[in-house]
Amino acid sequence: MAEDNKKIEETLSKIKYKIAVMSGKGGTGKTTVAVNIAKTLANEGYKVGVLDADITGPNIPLMFGVEFEQIVAEDNKIIPIEAENVKIISMEFLLEDKSSAIIWRGPIKIKALQQLISDVAWGDLDYLIVDLPPGSSDEPLSIVQTIRDIDGMVIVTTPQQVSLLDVSKSINFAEVTKTPIIGIVENMSGFVCPKCGEITNIFMKDGGKNIANRLSLEFLNSIPLNPAICEAGDVGKPAVEIDDNVKTIFQDIVKKIIKRIKEIREEKNN
Repeated sequence: MAEDNKKIEETLSKIKYKIAVMSGKGGTGKTTVAVNIAKTLANEGYKVGVLDADITGPNIPLMFGVEFEQIVAEDNKIIPIEAENVKIISMEFLLEDKSSAIIWRGPIKIKALQQLISDVAWGDLDYLIVDLPPGSSDEPLSIVQTIRDIDGMVIVTTPQQVSLLDVSKSINFAEVTKTPIIGIVENMSGFVCPKCGEITNIFMKDGGKNIANRLSLEFLNSIPLNPAICEAGDVGKPAVEIDDNVKTIFQDIVKKIIKRIKEIREEKNN
C-alpha cells in the first residue's frame, strides 16, 4: 500500500491542477462538459489529460473518436491515448470486446481507478480533468481520497427540479470530503430553434443559476440544447470544434474555472 501511495504521489506531482467533473445523477451531460472543458483548455495551449473514472460506463473515448484504440505499456507504465491534443485514459481502452459489461464489485473498481492514476505515464500536465461517474458513492469517494489535492469540482446539472435535488447531494459530498467547488454548469438550458431563434425552455429555466446564487457558488454558464452537441458526440469530435456558439460558451466556462482555481489556491495558502 505504501508503494502504491508513493507511485500515485509521484504521478500527481507532475500535474499542476486537478479538476473533477461531477453530477448527482446520470443524464445531465456531465461527460460532454468534461470533454469540452478539456478541449477548450488544450486549444488555449495548456497540456491537458482526461481520466475517465466511470469504470462501468466509459464514454470519453467515443466522444474523442478513439474508442477502438488499444493502450500499450512502456517501462511498466501505461501510455495514454492522445486525441485533439488531449491525453486520455479509460477502461474502454482495456476492453477487447467494446460491448462487454464490466461487472465488478466496489473494491475491484476502486483498485482499477487507483491503477489508472498511479500506473499511467501522464507526464507533465497543466490540467487533469477527471470525469466522475454520477452519484456520490464508491468511485467518486475513491477518487477524492486518492487524488488528495484536487483543486476543485465542477458540478453539472440540468434545470429541472429533480436534477437540482441531486445537486444538493453533490454539494454535500464536496463539503464532507473537503473538496472545493469551482462552480455549477447548467446543461440543456433551453432549446434554441435553428430556424427562428426562439428559445423553448424544455427543462424549465435557470435552475442551476438560482441554486448557485442561493448558495453563493460560482455560476459558470448555461449550455442550451443544441443538435450540434449531440452530433459531435456521435462523430467523435468535441462540440467546441464544430459549433461557434458552443465554443464561445466553453471559452467563458474555462476562463471562470481558471480564475476560480487560482482563488482556491490562494485561499489554501493563506
